[in-house]
Formats: sequence, C-alpha cells, structure tokens
Amino acid sequence: MNKTLAIASSVAIVALAGCTSQIDRKTASGSYKYLETEKQEELKIPSDLDKPAFSREFALPELGEGANEDLVGQTLPVQSPALVLPLVTGSHVEEGTSTATIWFDQVDDSQPLSEAIWNSLLSYLDENGIGVDSFDPEARVLITDWMVVKEDVDGPWYSIVDDESEIGRRFEFNLSVKPHGRSAALSVDLKDYMKSIGNDVTAQVTELDERREEVSVLNQVVGHYEYQIRLEQTRRIARIRKGIQTEMGFNADGEPAYVVESQYDIVWPRMLLVLRKLGFNVKDLDKSNGLLFVTYSGPEGDWWNDLFSSDDKLLEKGDYRLKVAKAGDSRTSVTFMDNESTPFEANQVSDLYDAFAEVMSEDNLDI
Repeated sequence: MNKTLAIASSVAIVALAGCTSQIDRKTASGSYKYLETEKQEELKIPSDLDKPAFSREFALPELGEGANEDLVGQTLPVQSPALVLPLVTGSHVEEGTSTATIWFDQVDDSQPLSEAIWNSLLSYLDENGIGVDSFDPEARVLITDWMVVKEDVDGPWYSIVDDESEIGRRFEFNLSVKPHGRSAALSVDLKDYMKSIGNDVTAQVTELDERREEVSVLNQVVGHYEYQIRLEQTRRIARIRKGIQTEMGFNADGEPAYVVESQYDIVWPRMLLVLRKLGFNVKDLDKSNGLLFVTYSGPEGDWWNDLFSSDDKLLEKGDYRLKVAKAGDSRTSVTFMDNESTPFEANQVSDLYDAFAEVMSEDNLDI
C-alpha cells in the first residue's frame, strides 16, 4: 500500500510540474482573489461632525480613454515594456510615442541620411534572407515579405513529443524626413501576423504583443545599422593608416601642389599623421574649407636631413598654412602656403616632395 501511495504521489508531482510549465510566464504568479473584491462605499459622516481629511496617496488612477478593461488577473502581462534602443550615434527616441519609432540625426556627410537608412535596412533584410514585397523610395515606404520563425513548444507533461510553432510576420517601414534632410524618423508597423502550433492557426495578436514584435524588429535593424557603422569605421581607419602614393602636380587654381591618390575624407585625417611625422604642429583646422594652420618646429629626427647636403635647411621654422582640396572622385590636392596664404613656389614644392611623399606612402602611421 505504501508503495502504491508513493507511486501515486510521484505521478501527482510530475503532473503539477507539467502544469506549471504550461502556465504563461508572461503573467504574475500567486492568488488572483483580489478580482473578487468589491468597491467599498465612501465613509458617510454625519452632518454635525467634522469630516476627516482623506489621503489619496494610495488611490488607484482612473482608466484612460480606450483602456482595455479585460487586462486583469492572468490576462494582464507583467513583462517589462519593449523599448526602442537608440544604439546609433546621433539617434534618439521620443517619449510618449505609441509607435515603434527611432530618430536619426546626420553625423556622416558621405551620403544623404535617407539613403544611408534605406541601404542599412535593405542590407539587414538581405543578410537575413527576408524578401521585399514592395519598396517605394518616393513615398518612403517599404513592406517586407513574410518573416517566418520556427521553434519548439513544450507539449503537455504527459506527451513525449513537443509541438512545433511557426510564426510569420510582415512589417511596413516608413521613413519621415525633415525638410532640411538631416533628421529622419524610421517607424515600423506590424502589417500581417500568423501563428500556428500543430494544427491550430491564428491571426490574432494582442496590442502588447504587436508592440513587442514591432520594437523587436526595429531594434534588430538599428543594431545592424550600428554594426555597419562600426565596420565602416574600422575599414576607414585601415585606409587612413595605409600608405598612399603622391605625385607632383597642381591644384584647381593651377598652383604647384601635391596630388595624393585617395579621396578627400581619407587624405584629410591622414594629413594630421603625416604632418606630425614631418615635425609640424597643427594649431587649428577647418575641414569644411580644407585649411590647416600649422607651426613647423623641425622633424622628429635626422632622417630627412640626409636629403640635403651642407647647411641647407628644408624649411624655416615658423607658421604655415595648407590647403587640402578634392581633385576628382579619388584624388586630393595638398597645397603648402606661408602664413599669409601665399602658395609655395614650384622649387619649394619640389624640395619638400621626397620627404612628403615618403611619409605619405608609409604604412601603419600612429593614430
């Protein structure tokens, strides 16, 4: 009899454990007897007595307009709210918005902000094997194909076979761009939803789950965007540190200059490394106009003095200016000038060429 009781107890424990695993983990645990509580009437005070002061410190707030009154007890999710994560530099979210939306501010002028956002979104979809149902750049709307996710779902405690769940979603992305083009908001809406567990299929989704789905996919897109930016920064640093070929030439005004075989956005930061190696200290700079204000205090050693014999000096110590400018899609001109913005003569440019070209061609300059 004791043996039979032990077996029965073991089965009961397993059954309870199985039932517990099926309880939706999104809801609070414990008793829900508070749902049976009735509202108490306000304390009535006789007219000939003073009415005491009642505190509203623990009063429940009134339901807002359109609130779902069915979200009580086990139907009320207790998960932490789904939050949009502004991971990208210059991104932010606006408090109080009901849609899954993130704002981007332009911090990189290499391409228009709207183009950068769309390219990142399309790259995310492509890398994850998600098709595009429709894309209208003029209307700034993109609708994805079905995103299908399969996962195993725990079956009943008495079953040795788990069910397979399949969730399909389609999203609509909308891009809103400010008139100046340097701020844009990317928002996402769950357009279609389908979930199947075994033979059961439903297209219903709660407002909270819908919000969670939208925020989840938007955070994945933002995370991919941030990864692309970091990857591009790594590649850009590698290009800056890599040696670049230089030749004698002229700038757009026909003045003697060095022509560097790389884009302006690579040559500009590399110039700071090259100038430091050549003995220049940068006092001020203006990237928008390509101007560098420097002081020449001598090279970092005697390595370039061997280029000249006797007591000839390559350059007098003092203040100088440099003009860095685009010379095409993949070339940049560098013009040396005195402190009055007068360009160097051709013979001065020629004298400095070997030293400048050698340092510009060096790999792995310190950043």
